[in-house]
Amino acid sequence: MSDKTQPVQTPQAIRGTQDIFGADAEAFGFVVETFERVRKLYRFRRVEMPVFEKTTVFSRSLGETTDVVSKEMYSFEDRGGESLTLRPEFTAGLARAYLTDGWQQHAPLKIATHGPLFRYERPQKGRYRQFHQIDAEIIGAGEPQADVELLVMADQLLKELGIADGVILQLNTLGDAPSREAWRLGLIDYFRAHKGSLSEDSQDRLERNPLRILDSKDPRDKPFTADAPMIDEFLSAEAQDFFGKVTAGLDAAGVAWNRAPALVRGLDYYRHTAFEFVTDRLGAQGTVLGGGRYDGLIETLGGPHTPAVGWAAGIERLAMLVGARDEVTPDVAIVPMGGAAETACMGLAATLRRSGIAVEMAFRGNMKKRMSRANDSGAKFALIVGDEELAAGEATVKILATGEQQRMALHAIPAYIGA
Repeated sequence: MSDKTQPVQTPQAIRGTQDIFGADAEAFGFVVETFERVRKLYRFRRVEMPVFEKTTVFSRSLGETTDVVSKEMYSFEDRGGESLTLRPEFTAGLARAYLTDGWQQHAPLKIATHGPLFRYERPQKGRYRQFHQIDAEIIGAGEPQADVELLVMADQLLKELGIADGVILQLNTLGDAPSREAWRLGLIDYFRAHKGSLSEDSQDRLERNPLRILDSKDPRDKPFTADAPMIDEFLSAEAQDFFGKVTAGLDAAGVAWNRAPALVRGLDYYRHTAFEFVTDRLGAQGTVLGGGRYDGLIETLGGPHTPAVGWAAGIERLAMLVGARDEVTPDVAIVPMGGAAETACMGLAATLRRSGIAVEMAFRGNMKKRMSRANDSGAKFALIVGDEELAAGEATVKILATGEQQRMALHAIPAYIGA
């Protein structure tokens, strides 16, 4: 028997997850910070939600037969035997909270959130099994102005992120409930005549969810989806008026849009407006932000009829469009020399940081290495503190770009640096 200790195996990251660091993490943070700033301009209230819910929250709202519920959810039984699921999206949990937490009293309720979501799907460019989204919803508002406000907010967000060029708003209406049902029946009649030529997935969807066939990427379906009846043939006067008010509001706000008559939402509780902001800069998966009106969702969770509209966007995908961002550089690099100076400089750094000045401490190695670290930090100033400066209550302030330096009293440095 060998006495040699077996090497400890380092655990690897789980497939479909990522560790975000450096310039990529700065881009991720920039997306979240910009979203937080924009949602405040539109008076959306921040909410925080559990990352897991009872499985029925998602199986009822998303539908037992959808791919998300049947194939992609991370579900497990807790020690009490109850089935729980890591959230695959935000809307169902927000709808649950609207009912259980008494949020109806705030209707129409404008809320926003962001955080991690979980789906077991094939990882690809910009898509992960743990991913992050920003989300905005208006619950309890049946007016088309709510749809417009959310779309204008999304448009402003993309502009403030600096990624609006080449991103197009694709817009459609699914009509009201009678219009949608008439369209559904019309699609069933049309696709039945071509059933044998459709893909297996589309044949499976034909009777229960024919709208999803319009969204098929299978080349076998393309010749038939191109000639399928569109919603405009079935729209009621009320549904036409609703969509007209949405498009008029977008025009008034200066938001460009394209009509996309084949853009659908497969779940029955979706009504009226459906939309996606799309780009060709992310490969085949071109949607950067999407959403729609879901007037029937609250009822699937046992609540009263409650109109609602919302959108979500993947933070990782937005960050890919933003591109790597430089990490924040410090204003000052402090270079202490000697044990007493190192201790004193901790106090100096705290004073500067409390004044809103970003500080890097160069405390490792000899003087040459510390000055090299200060130069590499990107700071404008280096504060050099040795025994002589410390005894005099001073520091040497060096402008790193020019090499110019001067002695200065420690108490005067925050005002000088912050000027």
